[in-house]
Amino acid sequence: MSLRVQVILEERDALKFRSQALKESKSLSAWLRDAGKKMLEIREAPPLADSESLKLFFKRCREREKGREPEWEEHKQNILRAYQSGDRL
Repeated sequence: MSLRVQVILEERDALKFRSQALKESKSLSAWLRDAGKKMLEIREAPPLADSESLKLFFKRCREREKGREPEWEEHKQNILRAYQSGDRL
């Protein structure tokens, strides 16, 4: 069952949130819901206190991430291309 919640925001924050939601192709409601879930995940995550918890953390990162990490030269080319085109995220 879904529940409707009203959230009071400063106008400036609402504009920032809506802008970010649009960048991620989400509704403001979906973006706020995802942001809340991420905050809960952060708070509920176990501390990285030993090597086993660190291994588990990196395992979860590998499972979550898709694709491949570009090499540094490719990163630099992408940064330069974005900078020259004026597309500064």
